[in-house]
Amino acid sequence: MRYLCSCAILFLSLTGTSRAGDHTKDSLQTVKQGVASQKALLVDVRENDEWKEGHIKGAKHLPLSQLQKGVNKEQLKQVLPEGKIIYLYCAAGGRCLKAADLLKKQGIDVRALKPGYEALVRAGFENAP
Repeated sequence: MRYLCSCAILFLSLTGTSRAGDHTKDSLQTVKQGVASQKALLVDVRENDEWKEGHIKGAKHLPLSQLQKGVNKEQLKQVLPEGKIIYLYCAAGGRCLKAADLLKKQGIDVRALKPGYEALVRAGFENAP
């Protein structure tokens, strides 16, 4: 019995079921529709040099390093408007999970995207000039 419990705990930890910060299950089509209807917002948590090389048109920029140093609620309100679904993206899906955890601790409802910037562009999200 102890073996079965250990296996179940291991399975849950490997699948991410027990994690607070999992990637969203929302489809990219749902994300696109939300952004197009202005019910959702994309937030890029990559660093400044990555942002300057290219980002999704209309996305806001909030680097993970800045979040880790600490951002007060007033500063966050300027970037993350209330009443919108907030989707976070990065280069490959890892940093947005860390950013989501930090923002959730501040009481902000965010959803981390597993596809990174390049995958979003390939999926039809418009690149900013």
